[in-house]
Amino acid sequence: MSEHVPATDLLEPRLITETGLDRRIAEIIEPVALDLGFKLVRVRMMNQNGLTLQIMAERADGTMTVTDCEALSQAISPVLDVEDPVDKEYHLEVSSPGIDRPMVRISDFTRWQGNLLKCETSILVDNRKRFRGKITDVTSDGFVLERDQAAYGEEPRVTIPFTALAEAKLILTDDLIRDALRADKLAKAQAANQNEEADEAE
Repeated sequence: MSEHVPATDLLEPRLITETGLDRRIAEIIEPVALDLGFKLVRVRMMNQNGLTLQIMAERADGTMTVTDCEALSQAISPVLDVEDPVDKEYHLEVSSPGIDRPMVRISDFTRWQGNLLKCETSILVDNRKRFRGKITDVTSDGFVLERDQAAYGEEPRVTIPFTALAEAKLILTDDLIRDALRADKLAKAQAANQNEEADEAE
């Protein structure tokens, strides 16, 4: 994982966004999430347990506790009831992105640089649309992937423009689990320090 994680920004735009009904729901709930200090990761309506509206979100520091999920769920439920974008009964599920998370912002790629990723592009990149490999470099325009399964004749590294990205997700590995635990520990320590400073200021 990169040690040079930029300052987190709740308003950083997502590279990958929803379409259709999912997009409409995201537009309704995103302002509510932002007001509470959360940023949306993904909104998806799924045919699971009947109909399930899955909302992934996180705090600016990448954390998302069970209490956070409950708070966001309680805040967006009445808004969805008023706007009523879904004409059928559904189950609302609010969760963290998980360890093998979707990658939807440039800061995600910077934060998890050095880890394995699988992704799909909307156009051919180096004669392919599906890739798997380690994130070795990130710029404002794209990222470099070191393939772990390069075919004969393929360059081991490929640069994927963010504008071509259709879907991306981290691959669960021991290294990723270690990095995720380290990041969570660091975020909790920073939050504790901020709370102590606030108490001293009072």
